[in-house]
Amino acid sequence: MSQVDWLVLSGTLGFIVIYGMIRTRGKANMQSYVLGDNEARWWTVGLSVMATQASAITFMSTPGQAFHDGMGFVQFYFGLPIAMVIICYTFIPIYYRLKVYTAYEFLEQRFDVRTRALTSILFLVQRGLAAGITIFAPAIILSTILGWNLTTLNIIIGLLVILYTVTGGSKAVNTTQKQQMFIIFLGMFAAFYVILDSLPPHVGFSDAMEIAAGSEKLNILDFSLDLSNRYTFWSGITGGLFLALSYFGTDQSQVQRYLSGRSVRESRLGLIFNGILKVPMQFFILLVGVMVFVFYQFVAPPLFFNKNTLDKLRQTEASVPLQILEQRQDSLFRLKTELLKEEQLPLISKSSLHELQSEEKKIREEVRKLVKSHLPAEETNDKDYVFISFVLGYLPKGLVGLLLAVIFCAAMSSTSSELNALASTTTVDIYRRIINIGDTDEHYVTITRLFTVIWGVVAIIFACFGSLFENLIQFVNIIGSLFYGTILGIFMVAFYVRLVQGKAIFYAALISEVIVLVIYYLDIVSYLWLNVIGCLLVMTISIILQAALEDESPYNDPT
Repeated sequence: MSQVDWLVLSGTLGFIVIYGMIRTRGKANMQSYVLGDNEARWWTVGLSVMATQASAITFMSTPGQAFHDGMGFVQFYFGLPIAMVIICYTFIPIYYRLKVYTAYEFLEQRFDVRTRALTSILFLVQRGLAAGITIFAPAIILSTILGWNLTTLNIIIGLLVILYTVTGGSKAVNTTQKQQMFIIFLGMFAAFYVILDSLPPHVGFSDAMEIAAGSEKLNILDFSLDLSNRYTFWSGITGGLFLALSYFGTDQSQVQRYLSGRSVRESRLGLIFNGILKVPMQFFILLVGVMVFVFYQFVAPPLFFNKNTLDKLRQTEASVPLQILEQRQDSLFRLKTELLKEEQLPLISKSSLHELQSEEKKIREEVRKLVKSHLPAEETNDKDYVFISFVLGYLPKGLVGLLLAVIFCAAMSSTSSELNALASTTTVDIYRRIINIGDTDEHYVTITRLFTVIWGVVAIIFACFGSLFENLIQFVNIIGSLFYGTILGIFMVAFYVRLVQGKAIFYAALISEVIVLVIYYLDIVSYLWLNVIGCLLVMTISIILQAALEDESPYNDPT
């Protein structure tokens, strides 16, 4: 990285941290610290909701996902706009009417304190793990670039986020996320423009799309009914819907963002704004990955995108077979270059191109096998390194720093929301409700700040022991899917199944969570379906249990 890049990166991150601290300094009460005094306008709510979901993993892993597997991953988000509408007309009015700090306060009023505590704990477990991954993702980048110790980087990134989140609470999160989203959009559009500009003169955007289509990278819709297939139209519109309902409707890291809105109307507009923009945004990020793929049809790609691992492999006994694989790849690349010449482009044979690319995939698979056998401690998957490898190798000075700032801004925005929500939930639903009831507002703000630090340390520790799991963006979604279905089921029963009471829902949630974990362990279905299964299990089992139990108290409807 050049000095210009370091200046852009450090200047951007420094501005956000200092700006967030200055704008939100001063004494705060719980209403201010947790909900930002309900001052956020709809565009702030919408951008904050979007920034919370769009972690560094989104901008680092999604292009790599598209590079290897095409645009099909966008189907994951098909259920999101529908979820936004349901949440706007069901969840938000109830939360505002009850004047809750967290979504889980509602569950005590509907069921009992035990159900509230259980749901809070499920949230704390899965979101605490996810917070570690959002720190781990950008740490990988700097570790790869600079050769710095990964643990040190995890600590540095975590401390930066903790600093302004502790200072300003929800206001600091909302305030900084608007600037972060501006930088994110600017950086991604700049990268897309540079990629197109870097293609050969005879290759326009339409030609690039033709090459991508011929390489089966633009196969967006998959209507197959194979439950083991992770990304299909049906898994997105059902499993994705249930995951989005649970994430945006019951996950405190999101609920806290729109509960800070000025009114029900402002919060609704913010969520609708997110629902309208989110799918196109993900489509565009995937398209960036596809364009990186097209770029590497004209520029020889590395055998393995994690350069550090590839360099280590050259120092082992695998160096000779690695050289042979490199020679094979060079031969294939020359054939492909001949096929993609200007005079050949209009007559390009998709079958010939696909055949050459299939051979390239086989070579990459053999490299992964070499990594696995000779460097067992190294990760064999390099999807998460595709985009950053391109950024560092081919973008001009200054823009490299901006793209790195994009990834760091995304990491900071997502992690700050998570730490803020984890601390708020721990204080409001556990500490203030069970451990220390009836203390002063000032005391609870201090405790919330303390829990922000504690959860930040927990996230850093998990990040230090984390490792790549096939693909980071999938890892985060898998963690969510293990718990979100159960959590959503509890809320769906609370909203819509009036006959079920506290005891039935509590045990139904425990049983359902165990079943979901077993299904995942046995790898019976794709992880997206776990959201549907978990939700339906809770609803079904709770109804059965309620029918088997004697009524212990009259139904209490807080809505």
